[in-house]
Amino acid sequence: MTRQQEGFARTAQSIIKELEKRNMEGFFCETSKDAVEKVLSLLPDDATISWGGSETIKECGLMDAIHNGKYNLLDRANVQGEEEYREFFSQVVKADAFLMSTNAITENGELVNIDGASNRLACLLHGPKNVFVIVGMNKLTSDVPAAIGRIRNVACPANTIRLNRNTPCALTGKCGNCFSQDSICSQIVVTRRSSQPKRIKVILVAEHLGY
Repeated sequence: MTRQQEGFARTAQSIIKELEKRNMEGFFCETSKDAVEKVLSLLPDDATISWGGSETIKECGLMDAIHNGKYNLLDRANVQGEEEYREFFSQVVKADAFLMSTNAITENGELVNIDGASNRLACLLHGPKNVFVIVGMNKLTSDVPAAIGRIRNVACPANTIRLNRNTPCALTGKCGNCFSQDSICSQIVVTRRSSQPKRIKVILVAEHLGY
């Protein structure tokens, strides 16, 4: 383990204790490979799985792993039209597992997210039996205001560029607090506690993952 990873490990243990106070379960992994193995160890072979839009779960290798496993995958990329999507989403909320990242996590164990369509956040808040949140330690912030600032001025500009959205942040690299039809900032959600113990499982990874 490098010195940086040792530092991350100590910080992660503190965050994991905070997550426990909030009815969430926390894990620390040194590498993406370890994180993928941890998630897979918690999934039965026949699990029904879906996921939210996330560069993190792609980068860490989790998407490749579940596509190569014996799972029932609910992939919204295969869905066309509003009515078909409504039927699809009614299946997602009953899934055994939902995979995602978080836009930021605070030192006190709060998950902070900003979303556009908000299907990802809907499933974080209610529905799927278990939610797996994979988080690179680059997303750690001191508190909620710092988390929102990070998301608006780091994550959102990168995501709007990735999604080819015509927004002020895509042009300037910082939040314009816009109401554009292309905006990906419809909901700001702070998850300070889970009402269902251990439903939300946060895997902290000692790597730079996602935006």
